[in-house]
This record gives sequence, structure tokens and C-alpha cells, in this order.
Amino acid sequence: MNAKINRNATKVLNKMLSSEEGENKFVRVSVTHMHGDHAHYEIGLDTPSENDEIVETDKGIKVLLDKNQEFLDGVWIQYYYVPEEGFVITNPSKGGDQH
Repeated sequence: MNAKINRNATKVLNKMLSSEEGENKFVRVSVTHMHGDHAHYEIGLDTPSENDEIVETDKGIKVLLDKNQEFLDGVWIQYYYVPEEGFVITNPSKGGDQH
């Protein structure tokens, strides 16, 4: 499995991970729901479970992905400040551009 992350997301996630809430945790991306050939994602902090793979991004952030969820392989985690501040998670390898 693999995941990519942009520079803005790296800054925001490093801040989350260095907080008290982020102590001993990893970033988790999960699928909230699916529609046919695309999925909607959410992001948070969590500890690994037996179904997780810990994937290190090109920016050094470790992300938990459920090995049983094919729509997580290849996710791209982005953070934007405009037009709205927040995370945008897509999976170009699955043709989906949902967040």
C-alpha cells in the first residue's frame, strides 16, 4: 500500500502528532462510505490494529491504512488554505476525487 501527502498537510499533521492528543499515535485515513467506483475519506489520529499497514509517506509521515480496504491504497492527503481551509483526500489510482 502507499500514500502521498502535500507540504501543507505535512505541516498540519506534524503539529497534530506533536500535540498531547497525538502522543503515541499515527495518522489514520479511513473510508467513510463508498459509491460504486469512488469513496469518501476521513482523517484522524489512532493506534494500529491487526488489520492495519503502517505506510510511510514521501514526507516522513506514517499513515495507518486498513489492508482490507482497496480504496485506501494510493490515497493522496492534501491540505489547502483557500478557498476553504481543510484536508482533501483523494485516490487518483482509483479514479475518485472525493474527500
